Amino acid sequence: MAPLDVEPLAPTPAETSWFCCGNAWGPCGSTGHGACGTCNSGSRHCAWPNTSDACFAITRPDRCGNTLLRRTCGHTFYVRHLCGTTEIAVRIADCGPQTDLWCGERRCCGSNCATNRLLDLTPSAYSALGSLSTGVMPVYVRS
Repeated sequence: MAPLDVEPLAPTPAETSWFCCGNAWGPCGSTGHGACGTCNSGSRHCAWPNTSDACFAITRPDRCGNTLLRRTCGHTFYVRHLCGTTEIAVRIADCGPQTDLWCGERRCCGSNCATNRLLDLTPSAYSALGSLSTGVMPVYVRS
């Protein structure tokens, strides 16, 4: 019997930015509902660069040296700002970010640093961890 892919991943440092999707919320007007058709700026959703072959072909995290597991619509990640203790759960609702545009980009919180954008959060999720005005923040991501 093949093992199920349900074991938690070790927390991985990564960068996250925020994006708008779905219904108007906060700084966002109404936009499309993302690759999964469920994305909303006012919900704790995220975009992941390896939701499908088509998504991976656009985002290309491998060009930055990142090997990411395929995680599809509805998968839950747990995210914590490197500077904080609050952890939130977010569900995949879109494809992104285009990781290869920011290879080597680095953000730190003290001596804790994260490199490469591997996750995009909706404004609701991002603001639960930090200020939207920062645009990009270092986080730990686990599955």
